[in-house]
Amino acid sequence: MSNVISWDDQRIFLAVLEEGSLSAAARRLGLSHPTVRARIETLEKRLGAVLFTRSVNGLTPTETAQTLRDPARAMAMASELFVRVASAPAGQVAGTVRISVPDFMGIEVIPAILARLHREYPAIRIELSLSNIQADLLAQEVDLAVRTVAPTQGALVARKVASIPLGLFASRDYVARRGLPADIAELAAHDFIGPDRSRSDLALIDSSGMGAIRERMVLRTDSHPAQLAALRAGLGVGAVQVPTAAADPNLVRLLPDFEITRLDTWIVTHENLSRVPRVRAVFDSLADAFRMISKTR
Repeated sequence: MSNVISWDDQRIFLAVLEEGSLSAAARRLGLSHPTVRARIETLEKRLGAVLFTRSVNGLTPTETAQTLRDPARAMAMASELFVRVASAPAGQVAGTVRISVPDFMGIEVIPAILARLHREYPAIRIELSLSNIQADLLAQEVDLAVRTVAPTQGALVARKVASIPLGLFASRDYVARRGLPADIAELAAHDFIGPDRSRSDLALIDSSGMGAIRERMVLRTDSHPAQLAALRAGLGVGAVQVPTAAADPNLVRLLPDFEITRLDTWIVTHENLSRVPRVRAVFDSLADAFRMISKTR
C-alpha cells in the first residue's frame, strides 16, 4: 500500500460511500462520473484493496470500505473545521459558525433569531444543519448545537436556556367546524395529527393520558414541521411548542391549562470553542433569544 493518500481521494471515497453510487457522488462533488470512477480505482490500487462491489442496487461497500468510513468522516469534519476556523482573523467577531438544530426549531424558531444576530454581527456567517439526530460536538462536527436532551459529556459547555411547553392546537377553521373540547375525554371525538414511528413521541402521548387518540390519527408523520403544516391546513389537532403556536393568529389552543410536557432546551458547544469570539457571540445570542421565548409563552 502507498503511504501517500491524498485528501481529495479520501473525500471522493467518502462521497461514494455516503451516496451509494458514482453518479450521485459526482453530482455532490461537482465532478464528472469518469473522474470519480478513475479516482476510486486509483485509490483501490494504492490501498491494495477492493472498496466497492457492484450490485443491482448500486455500489456495495466492502468490509474494508466500512472500516475506513469513520477515519474518512473524521478527516472531512476536520477539514470543515479548518475552513471555519480560518474564516476570520483571530479575535474578531466574524467568520463562519456551524449550528445543529432540531428540524422544527430550525424552521419555526431559529430564522428570526438569526435575523437579529445578523443585524448585530453582520460579519458572522451561519451554516445551519437541521436534524433531530445529535451532531458530534466532541469531534467538532458543528460549533454549536441546540438540544432538547441534557448533554452529559464533560468536554462540553452547556447552558439551559428554556423549558418550552407543548400544548394542543388546531386551526381556527378546524375549530369553527368541529368545536372546542371541554376536557381530555372529549378529545377522543376529534381528528389528530401525530407521530408515526417515533418511540419517544408515541410514549409521550401515552404518558400524557392521551393514549386513546392513537386511533383517531388522520395523519401520522415523525416530521414536526409537517405536523404543524397539516395542523395549519385544518386537518386536525396536534401538539405544538406553545410559544410558536401562540404567535400564529390562525391557531387556537385547546385545553389551555393542559401541558403535554416541557422541552428543556440547552445551547451547547465544545469547551475548546467556547471562548472563540464568533462562537461566543452566537452562543450568547441564542441563549438570550430562547430565554425571551420561554418568557413569552
